[in-house]
Amino acid sequence: MTCFLEGNEKIRRFAAWPMSYCAIANPELIKPWLKRLIPVLDEKNVHSAIIRNILRLLQTIDIPASFEGKIMSHCFKYIQDPKAAGAIKAFSLTILENLGEKYPEILPELKLIIEERWNLEKPSFQSRGRKILKKLSD
Repeated sequence: MTCFLEGNEKIRRFAAWPMSYCAIANPELIKPWLKRLIPVLDEKNVHSAIIRNILRLLQTIDIPASFEGKIMSHCFKYIQDPKAAGAIKAFSLTILENLGEKYPEILPELKLIIEERWNLEKPSFQSRGRKILKKLSD
């Protein structure tokens, strides 16, 4: 975590992948670090690999209530950003779907964005979006 949070950009990028997979395998290990991890999403010019790996782990854990609003805001921003990488958008969709179980009022907006961006997006977005749309229509 020291390498990820305090290293130079290259070190942070290399540390991001194992950090995310360790957190996925052992979610209790990442909980104490979320207070320092979530603000990384606010950093200017942060490399997409860093964002991607933070979102990868966030889609698999129970996000503490104190971070839900900030994460939700970031995810909505990413899925509407034409420049965001496909994996970032796919992970964001899953996070929003997960948060939609607690906050169903976000689901109509999520559905609308998926439908509006459908023809503009890559297969990773469409695959996740298709699953979400199917689940929402059931």
